[in-house]
Order: sequence, then structure tokens, then C-alpha cells
Amino acid sequence: MTTSSTPAEARAGAILTIDLDAVAANYRLLSERVAPAECAAVLKADAYGLGMVQVAPALSAAGARTFFVAHLEEGITLRALLPEATIGILNGLMPGCAADYAQHRLAPVLNHAGAIAEWAAFCRQQQKRLPAFVHIDTGMNRLGLGPAEVAALIADPSPLGDLELLGYLSHLATADEVDSPLPGVQRDRFRSALDRLPPARASLANSSGIFRGAQFHFDLARPGCALYGINPTPETGNPMARTVRLDARVLQVRHIDSTGTVGYGATHPVSPGTRIATIAVGYADGYLRSLSGAGSVWFGEQEAPVIGRVSMDLITVDITRLPEGAVHPGTLAEVIGPHRTPDQVASEAGTIGYEILTSLGRRYARRHVGGPQ
Repeated sequence: MTTSSTPAEARAGAILTIDLDAVAANYRLLSERVAPAECAAVLKADAYGLGMVQVAPALSAAGARTFFVAHLEEGITLRALLPEATIGILNGLMPGCAADYAQHRLAPVLNHAGAIAEWAAFCRQQQKRLPAFVHIDTGMNRLGLGPAEVAALIADPSPLGDLELLGYLSHLATADEVDSPLPGVQRDRFRSALDRLPPARASLANSSGIFRGAQFHFDLARPGCALYGINPTPETGNPMARTVRLDARVLQVRHIDSTGTVGYGATHPVSPGTRIATIAVGYADGYLRSLSGAGSVWFGEQEAPVIGRVSMDLITVDITRLPEGAVHPGTLAEVIGPHRTPDQVASEAGTIGYEILTSLGRRYARRHVGGPQ
């Protein structure tokens, strides 16, 4: 593949193609799996790197009505895209910013007793019950009301009467580890708290939690990574559709005619007869430095390993085994695609697919295909 369909793509070092129809299909699959519970959609980190501006309308068209982001500013951006959606802010109530949540009709996830008190006081001041979620920590020990705070809220739930309680949330720590007992422990702790608190909807399952069964679904599931094609069931095949493809352009082909090395640090020796393709993608584009000497790209049905260190703007790959002339300046190499999923790239990099997607750079020519017309 050596041609591009737009001038921007022709000028770009790499092209990131995002399939909005695949994102929508993933949402529908997850929604059907959790029914009759509602299926929300998590759009934090710019829709896991795929572009919230394009992804949010596609998910809304697919039926999503409740969305979560991490930061207040993300919520403000999302509100402009989806005027009627329910939008929860996972990082909670930023001190002194209650009016911003109210102005943009955003629901903070109240993660500690102080946040509940501040939001309740603001609601009383406004003489209006404003929406919020309450986060109960069941074992993550990161955000959420700890056991003492939960006990205090059970003893005196009156602050909840000042706000519009959209539901209780908790978050699974090891849902993707099939043999871990912790998800069951967390589920039971969550149920125990719910039994003693004022009634409201409940939400526990993330992407992997959805596949642990109906006992984790409660009233509202909150998938994130699975929407974007990351495998929520690492112990089995991936049930989700692939949503991204990254093709990077060959800048130069070098024919090595003397013994030497390639790249920074001179870490990879090369000998006469080696052919190297230098490709316009690097760690500034989210192609992680840990892929040095570990990753690979594809030219059609032929694999070419990364040799030497990944640098800021470039990688070098060994194309010696490919036919002479098959690769030349302008040829596009598949970095992520049918032969190399984000999960596979992550495995080679020693990380997780989440990091690969959310690290996708801003220098790519981005091509969104499908979606609402």
C-alpha cells in the first residue's frame, strides 16, 4: 500500500484508521450481554485514544445513554457533544468546582465523605437535588468510601437526601484474572453495603467484569477497553471487533555493505547483505521504547522485526527476507492491524493494550470511518 486518499494522509508519516462501526458493534455486543441491565460507555482519555469527538456520537447512535469520563474538563467537552446524556465524572468532585458540574449538568462520582458533604451542601444552597453517584471501595484501595466511611453513611444516610442519587459504584481490581477470588469478594462486600444503604441503582462490572456473569452486572455495567477492541477475556479468544489500524510510512531502505550496528546505543549488529527499512513512527507517537528489538511490523503477509532501539521519530526493521524491491520509500507498514493487535503489541512491549491505545500519538493522520451519517 503506497497511496493515500487525502493530502493530509499523503503528507503524514503514519495513518491511524479508527472504525466507528466496530466500536458501535462492540457496544451492542456488550449491551446484549448485560441485558436487562443498562450498558454505559467509558470515554475517558479521549475515548481510550480513539477520539471522543467522533466516538461519542457513534456510541450514542448505537444506544448508549450513560457515559463516564475521568476529568471534569472531559465532561464539559462531552456535554457539548451529547446534550441529553447522563455523564459521570469518575475522578469526583473537584474542591470548589461544584458550580461547574451543575452548569454543565455533570454528575460527580463522590469518592469520600467530604465530597458527599460538599455536594449535599451545594444542593441545599441551590435548593435543588443535583445528580451524583457514590463510590464504595470494595478492595481497590484507590478511590471510594472506605469501610469506616461506608459504616458512617449507613448510620446516617441523611446527606444522600439532599442530592439526586443516580447510583452506587464500585470497581473490580482483578476482573481479568480468571482464577482470582477477589472479584467475588468485592461483589459480596458491595452487596452487603447496598443492603444497608438507601436504595439506588448499582454498578460494579467493568469490561472484564461483564464476562464474569450476571451476578456482576447489577443495574449498570461500565465497559471501557472492550469497546475499543481490547480483549476483556485474556484467557480466551477476543470476542470484540478490532477498531484501529496503524500504518506507518517507510522513509528509506538501506543496503548494508559493511559490518556495523543500527540505531542509538549501537545495540544491534548488522552485517553485509542486510536490508533495513527506516519507518516514520517512534516513541513520540506512542510506539513504546520497550519495543526496541521486540516488536515487528508487517508488509502484506510478511513480518519484519524491529531491530535496534525505538527512537523518538523512527524505528528500523529488518526486511532482508522480503523480496528485493518489495519495500521502498512510501510503502506503508502495518504497525497495528490484522497481524498485530493492540494486545499483541502490548505483550511485546511488556505492558497492556490500554497503554498502547491511550498512547497513540497526535502526529498521525487520523481517519475515522463508519459511524453516524
